[in-house]
Formats: sequence, structure tokens, C-alpha cells
Amino acid sequence: MGSIGYHIVSSFRGMRIPFRAGATRPLCSARLRGLQAISFNKSYSNSAQHAQPCVAVLYQALEPPIIGGVRKPKKPGGYQDSGADIAYSLRNCADVKIITPSYAPDPAKDEGWGATHLWANTILFASHSLQISSALKKYQDTIQVVGQGPLVVEKYDDKQYVNDLLRRLGGFTMPKAWCIHEGQDVAAELSDASYPVVAKPIRGRGSQGVKVCHSFDELSTHIQGLFTNSSSIMIEEFLAGEEITITVMPPKTPDAKYWSLPVVTRFNHHQGVAPYNGVIAVTANSRPISESELDEIYIQAIQECEKAAEALGVTAPIRIDARRFKDSKGSKFALFDVNMKPNMTGPGRPGRDDQASLTLLAAAALGWDYQQLLWQILSTSRSLKELKSVRPR
Repeated sequence: MGSIGYHIVSSFRGMRIPFRAGATRPLCSARLRGLQAISFNKSYSNSAQHAQPCVAVLYQALEPPIIGGVRKPKKPGGYQDSGADIAYSLRNCADVKIITPSYAPDPAKDEGWGATHLWANTILFASHSLQISSALKKYQDTIQVVGQGPLVVEKYDDKQYVNDLLRRLGGFTMPKAWCIHEGQDVAAELSDASYPVVAKPIRGRGSQGVKVCHSFDELSTHIQGLFTNSSSIMIEEFLAGEEITITVMPPKTPDAKYWSLPVVTRFNHHQGVAPYNGVIAVTANSRPISESELDEIYIQAIQECEKAAEALGVTAPIRIDARRFKDSKGSKFALFDVNMKPNMTGPGRPGRDDQASLTLLAAAALGWDYQQLLWQILSTSRSLKELKSVRPR
């Protein structure tokens, strides 16, 4: 972990805040216990472009709630890995401070306690403290947050909800899909399905629980396992061609547009599914598409991803996965997965040189290193008040 130290000072439900300890003696936990320890400096402006943001990175401490009979699985460690990567890299940026509570702050002064920005590197939901905490209300106009609105995430983490929304809006290339609820006659629901198909959780994380099934018997066995953690699952037609992923960045100003980082293509799938990056680093099975490789099929996919981000009204980067219907360069890409929280791991800390995320691979094609990518994302932050007001479609 190097010179980064972590000390839990927040009682926010569902998240913890890592802080860099700059000296040898430990922080006094009694002095910092509870929300009262996180009072934000009111002298900072509302602008996300403030000359020297002071950032606290949040990570996931608790299991997400059950929503509609489905619980999104918690990542082991609660995104502490990418949270530490973000904090470590940003603290070496001259224009950014990582929050470091004073050992003996003066209770009569605002200085020395807090941050101008929170980086919500965690799973959000409607009952999350960022949305409902009364202790944060008086700071909601001044504190900036990197992330999505909690109300939006709760709805859009439901893959079936998002897919149905995009189909209803029209103009998006989508795979054929079915939503299966526990207790339904699966054979009857899939009477028009052609195998192979892909079965996956409604609220999934990475490739967890995703399987290509080549027969009804194989599918039936797999979905029974999925039903142990979820009352609803998704079945999609198997897309046999090239897989790509596109990170879409939100506009920084009201008159700007959503725009995408370069396309990243994926290869070396395992049994038809891109492996989880915690098992195989994405640097071993993914690369950015060069400008000379772009054709009208790629460009259509880019435009659809940007249009999807705009339709969803997201306030932070999202990553959309797409795959060609057939293993042919002339085959179109179908959008099959909208990820509201892209993985944000990156190199810098000892032993993590191969921990580039898919988003970082795309950013590198623009000449950005990890620190530059984080700065770009930081500049998309919104006020907490704005995020709390964002509603899903």
C-alpha cells in the first residue's frame, strides 16, 4: 500500500472514506468519529473547476439493499482497490489535494476538516446517505460529487429496465432478450429462442453469473443457480461477433454534448464471455481501436452509445458494452450492457502496473495517463444538490 494510510472517519451508511495519513503517528479516531468530522469548507466555490479541489474518495462498506427482490452483488473489498488507485494518483497532481484531517483541528474554524469534492467510487441507491442524510443538506450547494445521482443508479443498475427504456425510445440496436421471473415457465417464455443464449443477473457486476448456454437443459441448470441470489434474470440472444466497449463522458457545461473515448475491442473470451478483470487483466485481452480501423459500423456504435448516455441523462462517465451479431466485419454492433459505474483501477501503486481499466485503455489512446484521466473525470463533478435532484426516465 506504500505511503497511503486509511482511516475510517465517516458514519455514512454504505460507504467509507479513505484518507492519506501524512505523518507517522495515527489519527485520533475519537476526534474524528461521525459525520461531524466531515464539515466542508464554505469558502470554496461551487465550481468543479476550482483551482485546487480537495477530494475524499468514498468506497463501499455495506451490502446494497434488496431492490425489487434483487440485490446487486458487492465487490470484495468494496472498490477499495480503485479507490486507493484514485487517491494515490490524484495526491501526486499539483492541482488536487487528497483530504488529510488535521491532528488537532481548531473547532472554531472550518479549515483543516474537509473537502470540496467527494468521489463516489461506490454503489449508490435511493436510500444511500448521499441522497437522504440530513447532516449533508446544509453542504449540498457547495460540495461537489463525482458520480451519478443515487435515484438514477437504483433504476439504471437494473439491466432490464435500461434495455426496455432504450427499446422504447427507439434508435438503438439491441439484442433479442427475455426477462424471466422465479416461478415462471421458462420453456414457455423462451419458446421462440434460438440457442445458444446468454443468461445473466438483472443487477450484475462484471461477468459474475454470466454464462453462454447451448441448450435448454444447460440454461435451466444455470438459471436455478442465479435464482438463489435474484428473483429475476435476463436471457439474451448470443452475439457471436467482436465485442467492444465504449466509455461515454458527460458534458462539463450545459451547452456541451456527451462524447466518447476511443473504442476498445476485446478478445480472448472464455467460453464466449469476456473474463472478469480481477482474474485476467484487461491489458491482456483488450486494446483501443486505431483511427484508421474506424468504419461506419464502429461509428454507428459510437453514436448510439453517446445517444444512450444523453437519453439516460448521466452525470459521470458510463461504459457501454456492445457486440456484433455475427463474426463478420460487416455485422452491426448491438448494445447489451450499460455500466453505470465503470471500473476505475489504474497503475501507480506498487504491484499494480498492469491494473489499467478499460476506460484507461481508451483514454491512453488520446495520450492521457491515469492522472490525466482522473482529472478529466473530476472536472465533470456536480453539486450534491444537483445529483440528488436527478430523476430516472
